[in-house]
Amino acid sequence: MVQTPAKPLTLSEFLDLPETEPASEYIDGRIIQKPMPQGEHSAIQTELAPAINLIVKPKQIARAFCELRCTFGVGVARRGHRSIVPDISVFMFDRIPRKDNGGVANVFSIAPNWTIEILSPDQSQTKVTKNILHCLKYGTQMGWLIDPKEQSVFVYLPDQPTTFYEELGTQLPVPEFAKDFSLTVAGLFS
Repeated sequence: MVQTPAKPLTLSEFLDLPETEPASEYIDGRIIQKPMPQGEHSAIQTELAPAINLIVKPKQIARAFCELRCTFGVGVARRGHRSIVPDISVFMFDRIPRKDNGGVANVFSIAPNWTIEILSPDQSQTKVTKNILHCLKYGTQMGWLIDPKEQSVFVYLPDQPTTFYEELGTQLPVPEFAKDFSLTVAGLFS
């Protein structure tokens, strides 16, 4: 749902608003509320993030976060300003913002190393793709767009053609830092 306030909000005004459930994103001066995750979406998200963490977290390579607000990108006027909430954001360990005591910070002002979006039934594939492309523009190494209805995955890489995976036995590509994480299309949707 797109919310158009009477007076356009700045990014900082948006960030001062209370969080919504489901999360709202700020995209070029507009507030867009993400759809409420449904069964397939929720099942994939709640299984995929821990599976990634099982491989990359113990070795302090990276860490996967669910529904983490990432605010980055600047542009002329409001163009390019985004505060997005990917379904799964994976950050290499040395890039995770930290508090003075070493704990994970609340504010992430950088793009994830790997962004993963799971398409919900009423969600715009174009909007989600634009968020992935925004991430790639600001340093993300790889983006996945998972479509549960079609049981397919689009993989986005910087400066490379988008690839598409739907054959059940096909191994899905992952960023180099997560090379020990292995998953097939069938494994993702089972």
